[in-house]
This record gives sequence, structure tokens and C-alpha cells, in this order.
Amino acid sequence: MDVLLHLFVGLHIIGIASLLGGFLTQMPALKQGTARFNKAMLHGALTMLVTGVALVGLNQAQDYSVDNIKIGVKLAILIVILGIVYVKRDEEKAEKPLFLTVGALTVANIFIAVLWT
Repeated sequence: MDVLLHLFVGLHIIGIASLLGGFLTQMPALKQGTARFNKAMLHGALTMLVTGVALVGLNQAQDYSVDNIKIGVKLAILIVILGIVYVKRDEEKAEKPLFLTVGALTVANIFIAVLWT
């Protein structure tokens, strides 16, 4: 069961890398006003959602402690990110404040995962 848990942790990290990487690759375009929400960001957020739910389930199945408040905050942030990226994914240009909000929420989600103990 631990192998499965580690597999989902790795997939979760790949998801966050895709979301953050998709954001960072659009930073030069943001200066020109042509940044857009790309497929990497959408698929990264979806991967994080699915693997995050699986991780919570696997941890609870093994009677490991799960901080439900932390998970709830991370889930709420991810749902906001996913909602923005999903709704705006087909637009030619992303509004700068909205695009920066997604980046800030992504970084916040990373720091919550790492620092909230």
C-alpha cells in the first residue's frame, strides 16, 4: 500500500509541476499582453485534484493522520484555480490580474503543503 501512496505523491508533484510550469512559460507573454491559460495548466490542476483525493483516501485507509482543515484549504484553492483555468482556457488572451492570481494561488498551495504542519 505504501508503494501506491508514493506513486500518487509522485503524480501529485507532476501535476503541480505542470500547473506551475505552464504558468511560468507564459510569463514572457504576460509582459506583451498575450499570455493565455494553456493545456498544461488545466491538466496539471486536474491531476492535482484526482491524485490529492486519492492521497487523502489512501492515508485514511491506512489510519494515518490527515489534517482535514489543511486539506480543505488546499482543495478550496485548487478548485478556484481549476475553475479559472477551465473557464478561461479557450480565450485568446488572459487578463493580467486573473493570470497572476492563478500563479499566486498555485504558489500559495505549494507553501501550504510544505509549511503547514
